[in-house]
Amino acid sequence: MTPTWQYAVLFIGSYLFGGIPFGLVVSRLKGIDIRSRGSGNVGATNVGRVLGRRWGILVFMLDVTKGALTTVTASLWLTWGDAGLTTSRPVFSDFILLGTGMCCAIGSIIPVYLRFKGGKGVSTSLGVVLGIYPYLTLSGFAAFAVWAVVVAVSRYISLGSVAAAVALPLAFVGFSRLLNWTMSDHYPLLALCVVMAAAVLVRHRSNIGRLCAGTENKIGGGRSV
Repeated sequence: MTPTWQYAVLFIGSYLFGGIPFGLVVSRLKGIDIRSRGSGNVGATNVGRVLGRRWGILVFMLDVTKGALTTVTASLWLTWGDAGLTTSRPVFSDFILLGTGMCCAIGSIIPVYLRFKGGKGVSTSLGVVLGIYPYLTLSGFAAFAVWAVVVAVSRYISLGSVAAAVALPLAFVGFSRLLNWTMSDHYPLLALCVVMAAAVLVRHRSNIGRLCAGTENKIGGGRSV
């Protein structure tokens, strides 16, 4: 198989794997279709509100794991299966990680399995960045910390997700300066952070409108975000 076809298989596989709707799978195992309950979203937040917190946490962890597995797999392939490109051509390898991560996140947001109506991509995007060690792992943990603090203080999951999305590229730039990473070698990863943040913001545009209007539901409210 030529390198071009290998990249195509990697990207298409990442999209298909990222599109696995774990929220729907878990809800079906519980005897309901999550798309007909709460907000109709297949993400962890709606699952948690409809089925209970532990099931929401399970879906969250599954979505994070599928995101991390795609980029970890891509990293391993670059290191062992493609002549060590991770060290010899860092910009090229970062472009491969950029494509893999984007395909996985897009799969989560517009999965072919559900006629392109998926979740909001927050959990999967977190997994994607955590799997790119060390450059985005630290930034991912920082974004998650921002999410946790904002949700704990405000009780708005959507606000936490928006804040984490904005924090991700800023954290990457901060760690790059702090740890003296060469940005010219890793600018594709910054692009990945920006694209993922933009996707999360777009998917949360209705939530942002409700937050501005003061009508968004907090944790424990009736309607899922």
